Amino acid sequence: MSTSDGFPTNAIYGFIKTIDRMRERVCPTHIAVLWDGGLDEGRTEILEEYKADRDSMPDDLEVQLDAIEDWLSASGIYSYCAEGVEADDLIATICKRARALSIKVVVASADKDFFQLIEPGVSLLNPNDKSGALWSADQVKSKTGVMPEQIIDWLSLMGDTVDGIKGVPGIGAKTAAKLLVEFGDVESVYSNLHSIKSEKLKSNLIEFKEIVLRNKSIIRLNENCDMEWELKTTEIRKGDKGRLEECYLNWQFGSLLESLNEFDM
Repeated sequence: MSTSDGFPTNAIYGFIKTIDRMRERVCPTHIAVLWDGGLDEGRTEILEEYKADRDSMPDDLEVQLDAIEDWLSASGIYSYCAEGVEADDLIATICKRARALSIKVVVASADKDFFQLIEPGVSLLNPNDKSGALWSADQVKSKTGVMPEQIIDWLSLMGDTVDGIKGVPGIGAKTAAKLLVEFGDVESVYSNLHSIKSEKLKSNLIEFKEIVLRNKSIIRLNENCDMEWELKTTEIRKGDKGRLEECYLNWQFGSLLESLNEFDM
């Protein structure tokens, strides 16, 4: 998808439609779009391979980011990026601050790392899930076999290949869940190694103990980022119809341009 002069617009259009669908599903009073500002230095110091194998952003996607920022600004939607801070940590920080104000939060992401944030008042909406289901602890338990508060330990045991984090050999999602259901957390697993019948599993756990404990510090999201944020900054503001019209004309989004005839923001 591109304009007549070849400028790619597929990511812009997909982003707009995704935001629209989520707004229809959740009807939020506040929205924050958080961007990655680079890898967390603390994590890369602990593990050099952390997210090292991820492909770089395609050029035709990168050139659309400024346009997406323009659309967010024109639509009255808050966005934020901090140098050297991962978006995951910004989201975790806002979740904590919003919950302290008794504000319900919906995290929009398909990333399983956010399972750890789910609690009463915090749910997860997967933008790729056409059902529009809001995930709570029950859905996390059904998907992983463990509760949200056990997700860090679950990932620490089995590793996360997407992020370049190795786990204990022989421990996958089911075995990690079984151990945590039985013992509760990683520390209790290691306190009860004598109760584990499989000698091979026990041996691997002993050999990779330092890696498992290291993984916990990497996987745990930082809820205390140093960021300037107040609830009022994320209020959905009145959009600028003129700017949106200009955006849609430039990107040749005929259907979205027509929808502005019913503009009421």
